[in-house]
Amino acid sequence: MTIYPAIDLYEGKVVRLARGDYSQMKVYGEDPVSIAHGFKKAGAAAVHIVDLEGARDGEPANFNMIEEIIAGSGLEVQVGGGIRNLETIEKYLRIGAKRVILGTAAVAAPGLLQESVKLYPGSIAVSADIKSGYVAIKGWAELSEYGIMDFCQRINDSGVRTLICTDVSKDGLLCGANMELYRVLRKNTEMYLIASGGISSLDEIQTLSELEVDGAILGKALYEGKIELAEAVKVTAKQNRNHEKRRIRQ
Repeated sequence: MTIYPAIDLYEGKVVRLARGDYSQMKVYGEDPVSIAHGFKKAGAAAVHIVDLEGARDGEPANFNMIEEIIAGSGLEVQVGGGIRNLETIEKYLRIGAKRVILGTAAVAAPGLLQESVKLYPGSIAVSADIKSGYVAIKGWAELSEYGIMDFCQRINDSGVRTLICTDVSKDGLLCGANMELYRVLRKNTEMYLIASGGISSLDEIQTLSELEVDGAILGKALYEGKIELAEAVKVTAKQNRNHEKRRIRQ
């Protein structure tokens, strides 16, 4: 399993929301590049970046800052927020993003999803943000018609191989991840699965790894000191070695 420390950007600052509510925003830093360097120093190999203004408004607002993070951090970057056309996807891949995340566009523009997966296989992820049982869109402000399993089948049929799933009701609250959600998803999909929302302890990270979830996004738990990133990386490294030993024995 890979740990993805999160950088959520708003007006060039590192912030966190509670349940996706822009009125409940807390600023954690004004130098995102420095924060990314800190993640690298702690042993992270990748970072999860979201342009919150982009997610809400439908077009990137922090592109230049994200470019600085990609160029200066040495981390593999997956980025989302306001990516709703092929031009924006290409811009992010051109500046070195490893993976581009489609959220609203994956729901509202299935043709774009299929075309981007065809053009950039392996570089497109879909974010399924679950709110009241349905996939939320437009910065979590609206609900789509899709439940999680129907949506997973739809994107899998489109050729998507990476799914990022967030329980919005838990995001930013440090109340624990929705383990049953990830247990069901792991059982029913072969996509590369990244968990997000509410993860607040090393024990939860270990449980997710035991469920064979492929990645975990850590946000507020890092910024509030509930989890030390270096310790989280160590836990996953140990679990990864154990998984590899079991695989070899099989």
